Amino acid sequence: MEKKKNGMKRRDFLKGTAKAAAATAIFGLGGAKMFGSVLSNNNTFTKVSVPTVTLNNGVQMPMLGFGTNTLNGDIGIESVSNAISVGYRLIDTAHIYGNEVSVGKGIKKSGINRNELFITSKLWVDDAGYESTKKAFATTINKLGVEYLDLYLIHRPKGDVKGTWKAMEELCEAGKIRAIGVSNFTVEQIKELKSYATMVPVIDQIEIHAFYQQKDAYPIFKNSKTQLEAWSPFAEGRNGIFKNPILAKIGQKYNKTNAQVCLRWHYQRGVVAIPRTKNKNHMIENLTIFDFELSKDDMETISSLDLNTTQFPEWE
Repeated sequence: MEKKKNGMKRRDFLKGTAKAAAATAIFGLGGAKMFGSVLSNNNTFTKVSVPTVTLNNGVQMPMLGFGTNTLNGDIGIESVSNAISVGYRLIDTAHIYGNEVSVGKGIKKSGINRNELFITSKLWVDDAGYESTKKAFATTINKLGVEYLDLYLIHRPKGDVKGTWKAMEELCEAGKIRAIGVSNFTVEQIKELKSYATMVPVIDQIEIHAFYQQKDAYPIFKNSKTQLEAWSPFAEGRNGIFKNPILAKIGQKYNKTNAQVCLRWHYQRGVVAIPRTKNKNHMIENLTIFDFELSKDDMETISSLDLNTTQFPEWE
């Protein structure tokens, strides 16, 4: 079993995964393009629809992707390749993760055409500013071995954000980036950015999970042009999320794990999620969330889990 840094089991894998992995029910978003397929336990591919959301510039982005933080070296290469092989098309990395080379090698190993993927990376605070942003971006695509990014984010709201955003807008206009956004920005910080921006951020990638539901910011984003994306949809296993009895009781109704319930909760709220794992079975499990639907009562029950505070104080 895969373990987290704090020694907690990621989760007990759902018994009877073969049945779950073969699910094909479609829960689309307005007829949007679907991404990916799932590898079932008998090594046969079964189509699974990963719905997309249309960003404010018209670009379509998968609602469920693969996070890569801490997946470095050979593990990173193998994990990314496996994730693509089982159906993920949104791959998320960042300069500060130190794994852009591994992610790029994993993409190449997968053998899939670049234009079938949605690749995200992020600019770290040390590279904030107009000229340094352009240099950092060039380094990122060189490490990844790609000619363009689908999404490029300012990782944290620090340093010369204005100069950085101007550089990113120019890179977007030049066709080097399909969409630009931010990460870890508050509503007020995005409002400030929009005061001088010519492009509205398409994404704000922030901490969202059952224990920190962003209930103040969520409705504001829901009614704005900036899509929310959860960078830690499982809170990295903190507070025993994979064994939480409330989530487990909900999951029992649908023969689903706590993790699948969490991801389905994100999806039904319209939040993009990028779970991370190096376990191939867990990759498949995470994709198998489109064959059931949480009831209104289920959604309200999960709402009661909110602690309304970050579970990552080290980021504060």
